[in-house]
Amino acid sequence: MTRRPLLLQLLAMAALAALGLPRAARPQPAQSAQSGYPARPIRWIVPYPAGAGADIVARTIGAQLALDAGQPVAIENRAGGNTALGAIEAARAPADGYTLLSADNGTLVFNPALYRNLSYNPSRDFAPVTLLGRLPMVLLVGPSSGVKDARAFIEDARAFPGKVSFASAGTGSPQHLAMALLEREAGLEMVHVPYRGAAPALADVAGGQLPVLMCDLAASRRFIQGGKLRPLAVAHPTRLAELPGVPAFAELGMPRVEAAALMGLVVPASTPGEVVMRLQQSVASAIHAPAVQRKLAEFGVEPVGDAPAQFAALLQGESARWHPLIRDLNLILD
Repeated sequence: MTRRPLLLQLLAMAALAALGLPRAARPQPAQSAQSGYPARPIRWIVPYPAGAGADIVARTIGAQLALDAGQPVAIENRAGGNTALGAIEAARAPADGYTLLSADNGTLVFNPALYRNLSYNPSRDFAPVTLLGRLPMVLLVGPSSGVKDARAFIEDARAFPGKVSFASAGTGSPQHLAMALLEREAGLEMVHVPYRGAAPALADVAGGQLPVLMCDLAASRRFIQGGKLRPLAVAHPTRLAELPGVPAFAELGMPRVEAAALMGLVVPASTPGEVVMRLQQSVASAIHAPAVQRKLAEFGVEPVGDAPAQFAALLQGESARWHPLIRDLNLILD
């Protein structure tokens, strides 16, 4: 009784095959569609204004990526909301590998602890692709400061609790939290003066309006080279090649004073794994192109280009490290 219907089914399947069933309807269509990635222009969202550090890094890597992939890479600046506007735009985009987001540790690590009503969820909305690079933090004073080294600065600040003010790029910024970390590890009590970005904070310390700040090397490099700011220590495991005469905090007995602005790349969460891997390989290849390496090094960026799993593990570790400090400081931005 059952053989005839089965025979009819088999004959129907054979007839469909004879008609030339499209390959996309056969098994593993997703892999076939993804094998040509990228097949059209890529949109790279940067949640900072044009000319900012994240923008320069994206444009430097994106230009090489476009050459390697044979497809245009359009940088789109979506500044605002402490990177939230760009993050929301990227989270709503199709999960097809054609919308990328530059995401730093503010976007992916700090904001979830700083905002009670964050308009996006990093772990839910994004898939990590790679860490583009690190921007190590440096303790800086103005040229008129009588402090010559980090030990002397720490001793002076410890002797006058609540009397020393420091600048930052803004409340909850990597620069602010790096100095807060130093305060905790060195037992200091200082007054925080937040600015709207690193540039005005650097200018005021260079001009003597405030005595000190912690800032990434990329933003402060020209001030240091021009003699307008003096580096005292670097918040990095070892000395930086760009500042060989400046000690790491680890050399001063404070190995936990380690901080950097992290620049990463993410895509919408449901982006196929194969596309994520192809994208990571392409971006890592672009990062390691000699011309890109030179430009990033000149800008003060330590290039990386690691695997998605490594980037994800780093973000987990950074969250575990910084969230307790943010809670201890009672920092809430909404």
